[in-house]
Amino acid sequence: MKADDVKLFAVIGAGQMGHGIALVAAVSGLNVILNDIKMEFAERGLQNISQILSKNVDKGKMTKEEKDAALERIKLSANLRDLHDVDFVVEAATENQEIKFQIFRDLDEICPPHAILATNTSSIPIGRIAAQTKRPDKVIGMHFMNPVPVMKLVEVIRALTTSDETFQVTWDLSIKFGKTPAEASDYPGFIANRILMPMINEAIYCLYEGVGTRESIDTVMKLGMNHPMGPLALADLIGLDTCLAIMETLYEGFKDSKYRPCPLLRKYVEAGWLGRKTGKGFYEYK
Repeated sequence: MKADDVKLFAVIGAGQMGHGIALVAAVSGLNVILNDIKMEFAERGLQNISQILSKNVDKGKMTKEEKDAALERIKLSANLRDLHDVDFVVEAATENQEIKFQIFRDLDEICPPHAILATNTSSIPIGRIAAQTKRPDKVIGMHFMNPVPVMKLVEVIRALTTSDETFQVTWDLSIKFGKTPAEASDYPGFIANRILMPMINEAIYCLYEGVGTRESIDTVMKLGMNHPMGPLALADLIGLDTCLAIMETLYEGFKDSKYRPCPLLRKYVEAGWLGRKTGKGFYEYK
């Protein structure tokens, strides 16, 4: 199979990452199934896609006809069995290992034998996910960056069992979506989060230990290191529960104390202060 043979593309999870992946796939010309556990979640994802595309029309980045055509290519689903004819699936469910394992076991039974099963996991080793299926050669990591429509990078992570064909199709699809792929080896956190998350975790330690206020920590990184967003604001954007899950995966995978999640991060998650999506994290949001 080649990237041009992928006609029906599916995304599991219509949240922040999932609806962004569905958007770029639909804009590239693919027919897309956007699946979530409840139809209302899938519908909310489609509403977010429509809003993003409308802004692109207003900015002159696309025509109204192109927007309407992209939306027409997206079908909603609340049942994994709707994916029985797909050529390529990207799982973008919550960063929970057991949830992902079950999804891949189900996909393995439902999807046709030729279908490639990709995961947008931020940190869970791809080989561990591939082992849940009877097609480990067709399982791969396709890690998009947030927000998907804007960020150009896609990490492509192959497990030991991933075939060259699966890798090439995924690489070429990334380019078709207007992204720049980068190959990463199958270690916890891959490249992006192995570097990024310890930096965010250290920024949280600085806040926890009183080294600086949230504003001063973010200002230092924005103005001193030319980052577009400070690490605490970025953690709020990513979701503090996701940050904690990634740090726990790194800590478990490497057994190195430098990956120990900051206690303050854990406290915020336990309090339900998860960042932008709950209206409160290190900052407050309306």
